[in-house]
Amino acid sequence: MPILSQIYVYPVKSLGGFQAAQWPVDRTGLRYDRKWMLVDEHGKFLSQRRLPAMALIRAGVVGDRLVLSAAGYPDLALALDCADGDELAVEIWDDRCLARTVGRQADEWLSRILKCPCRLVYHPDNEVRRVDPDYALETDQTAYSDGFPFLIISEASLTALNTAMRLRMGMIRFRPNLVAAACASYAEDGWRQIEINGIGFRLPKPCSRCSIPTIDPETGLHGKEPLTTLSRLRQWRHKVYFGQNALHDSPGLLIVGSEIHIRRTGENQPPL
Repeated sequence: MPILSQIYVYPVKSLGGFQAAQWPVDRTGLRYDRKWMLVDEHGKFLSQRRLPAMALIRAGVVGDRLVLSAAGYPDLALALDCADGDELAVEIWDDRCLARTVGRQADEWLSRILKCPCRLVYHPDNEVRRVDPDYALETDQTAYSDGFPFLIISEASLTALNTAMRLRMGMIRFRPNLVAAACASYAEDGWRQIEINGIGFRLPKPCSRCSIPTIDPETGLHGKEPLTTLSRLRQWRHKVYFGQNALHDSPGLLIVGSEIHIRRTGENQPPL
């Protein structure tokens, strides 16, 4: 039976995150996952697609603080509760949301490192950002993820891809939330409903990949892989796919080592 082998949390969208041995699940996904986001002077979201150097900044949760760190700079510790920030209209893809600002100190720290003006904003607890209704229920929500609260990839899928590339690329390149072990490569392509530690998950669509996995999280530099190999092996309808987007049915607690119960399977998505 597959098991949950790794949990990753990315508090600030497109910054580095951290691994956890166990972590709570709230209404928008893993607690604090993509709860913060960087925006430009027009309120539009920023990501590694535009600023690859974002990969070099790490975000962690230590006690009651969000801690940002980058080589050569002192760490910045911020309160997890940003309810007192100013309201700001922001854009993430086709969605317009109301966010709250975190503060000048965070904005200046990040702008100095990234060498461009930016602001750090927070997803308020009372703000609802719904998931695409073509794939989700009316009650499904996410914070500042691209579209879904979870991304699931199996260790065997990465092993198969690395073998094809003749490389040893780390899982963090693909920014999953949940990693599965003890299953066949691309087994997740056929999973439709799973359960982990009493939490049900629906896997409605595969994850199409952009250029972010080509950015080395240690250097911030672009390469050709893995998109070159994915284009050869995992292309469907002019997009390449690796991993499965997922939605959760309830809050709870995820623990590394828990069994992944496969409740329903279907045709592989994408159909490769």
